[in-house]
Amino acid sequence: MTTENILLSGIVGSTAYGLAREGSDVDRLGMFAAPTEDFHGLHGPKESHVTTGPDSTLHEAAKWCRLALRGNPTVIELVWLPAELYEVRTPLGDELIGIRTTLLSAKRVRDAYLGYATQQFKRLYDRGDTSFSADSRRRTAKHARHLRRLCHQGFELYATGGLNIRVEDPDEYHRFGEQVAADAMAALPLLKHYEAAFEETRSALPEQPDEAPAEAWLRRVRAHYWCGPGAS
Repeated sequence: MTTENILLSGIVGSTAYGLAREGSDVDRLGMFAAPTEDFHGLHGPKESHVTTGPDSTLHEAAKWCRLALRGNPTVIELVWLPAELYEVRTPLGDELIGIRTTLLSAKRVRDAYLGYATQQFKRLYDRGDTSFSADSRRRTAKHARHLRRLCHQGFELYATGGLNIRVEDPDEYHRFGEQVAADAMAALPLLKHYEAAFEETRSALPEQPDEAPAEAWLRRVRAHYWCGPGAS
């Protein structure tokens, strides 16, 4: 994948959240446009490219839109990053940032963020007592930080229609991670608190996303990357 195909990419994960410590991995997420003519054969283009060392995930534009419209927390953050964390930002990428709120809906944001947080809690609970190794404790603390972040950011997005990627108090997240590493059930009150908050709060988001802006944007992408006969 060449940089000419990339529409938007940046640094995500713990570095973006402000939770990185010495030795933390640097994660990158981006979106690319496959050449339009590649969609016209028997086999469509590959929709995702994932590499490690460095850790990087690139989704094809249509797949990214489908994931975002479903409320996927990981892909949504790409269009809410602080400006300094973008490494590639094209005019088409800026257009997508401009329509980011149209991709959102109350139910899908609630279900996706709370769903991911609940999965994190299940991993914590299934890990058992505190007799595991130091490496397991580190992974447990990391999962606990993600659980807290997913709950907070998901509720913020649900309640206000906006998303702040950087957390306000990174040290509090790390303290919470250590508490949960010692006792997985320490995460349960937080999860229950946010389940109730979602239930009791009227969302700033519509019940259904507006697919029309994403559809129009994707058609502009396809036109831009069409290199067939008669293309300018």
